[in-house]
Amino acid sequence: MNKSWKSYRSEPFFDELITPARKPRAVARQVINMLQNLSKEEMHTRRSAAELAIKEMGVSFTVYSEGANIDRAWPFDIIPRVISSRDWAKVSLGLIQRSRALNRFIDDIYNKQSILADGIVPADIVLDSSNFKPQCMGVSPRYGAWAHICGSDLVRSKGGKFYVLEDNLRVPSGVSYMLENREITKRVLPELFENHSILPVDDYPSRLHSTLASLSLQGKKHPSIVVLSPGIFNSAYFEHAYLAQSMGAELVEGGDLFVSDDNCVYMRTVDGPVLVDVVYRRIDDDFLDPEEFREDSKLGVPGMMRAWKAGKVAIANAPGSGVADDKVVYAFVPDIIRYYLKEKPILASVKTYLCMLDKDRDYVLDNLDKLVVKPANESGGYGLMVGPHASKADRAKFAKLIEENPRNYIAQPTLALSTAPTYIDDAVEPRHLDLRPFILQGKETWVTPGGLTRVALVKGSLVVNSSQGGGSKDTWIVEPNK
Repeated sequence: MNKSWKSYRSEPFFDELITPARKPRAVARQVINMLQNLSKEEMHTRRSAAELAIKEMGVSFTVYSEGANIDRAWPFDIIPRVISSRDWAKVSLGLIQRSRALNRFIDDIYNKQSILADGIVPADIVLDSSNFKPQCMGVSPRYGAWAHICGSDLVRSKGGKFYVLEDNLRVPSGVSYMLENREITKRVLPELFENHSILPVDDYPSRLHSTLASLSLQGKKHPSIVVLSPGIFNSAYFEHAYLAQSMGAELVEGGDLFVSDDNCVYMRTVDGPVLVDVVYRRIDDDFLDPEEFREDSKLGVPGMMRAWKAGKVAIANAPGSGVADDKVVYAFVPDIIRYYLKEKPILASVKTYLCMLDKDRDYVLDNLDKLVVKPANESGGYGLMVGPHASKADRAKFAKLIEENPRNYIAQPTLALSTAPTYIDDAVEPRHLDLRPFILQGKETWVTPGGLTRVALVKGSLVVNSSQGGGSKDTWIVEPNK
């Protein structure tokens, strides 16, 4: 047995695979027993095989650094994360509930605004948000679904309880890496799949295609679907190309599409224009249509909003969905669920302090060394401060930012994020992680069995984003042996 397994300890944090007594948890017993019996040399060989597979498969991501785009191989850990199907059943129900409520919220905001009139959510929080798009007023997409693809970030804390950390409703990314993680694990640890009943994830592209097809306003049996990408320099371009190919959809850029005088969207091809029914857009709202948003955008399609409002094309996610993708709005999601669904939230949210409120702001400024401070509308781990790990200068910087623009900041307790065994420098060590499952909502709603596990490869770090030095693991939802 590799000596690092014998000395493995994650206390005081909840470890998902190993108990405090250094025994495998029941759900992970077979995985851990098999890995423990691999020699140090064999573990190294398996990791090298994973790195080779990543290179051969072309799995990469882009980091923006000092004005340059740097392509890097996908950082992957070979030890899978294992979650029981019984635990996951409750999580899935909670995610479906959350998605339904958030879509009802978005539809209400762009129509009757009942939740604002009833004082459940303060109107200025929503209407003053940079993600609220007045151009979307009066629109109600098919099935009332705006955020057709949602990536909600989950964390586990003491005792293994799941919490929703945030919701990503604009152009959530990462699902291609979830799929590739499974393929890599099958290559390098095939024997693990012989004795486990692992719920599959490889049907995601067909599920996504069905969701997008259901949005077609013309009711076609085989609607024309395109994936609209900003282009090869976007950090998620690998995913755009991967999903387009997997679905059998066309990958296009803004210049490949045009809107006709009768508000139909067409794709330019060598054989002439082809009518487009559904656009899976991976472009932010502000760049989608220079007629409605940023006039200087070269990424979008002039007239796209016109076509969408006229009911000639469906767009996923719908423009304006980001109004619910705001970390200030996040604090009100439990109330949003109760308001629209008349149900108690199944999944807990993390305690959130709104710096726009005097009482909360005073508490945050007095406790910056204990809190995680986040900007309301950033993503990718940018612009946040983890108080316990921040320098005195960083805390002073954030205090000034909060005082200058309190609406733009929220704070949350520094959670004791769960850990899992991770193979680092030929040794097994605990590392913190989170999980991003994906929820599809169109005619039907579906949740991925598992999702993208992101792991902080730096010892003690709580920042899991790949752009900030994080990596990833294959995530298994395992059914009990019969």
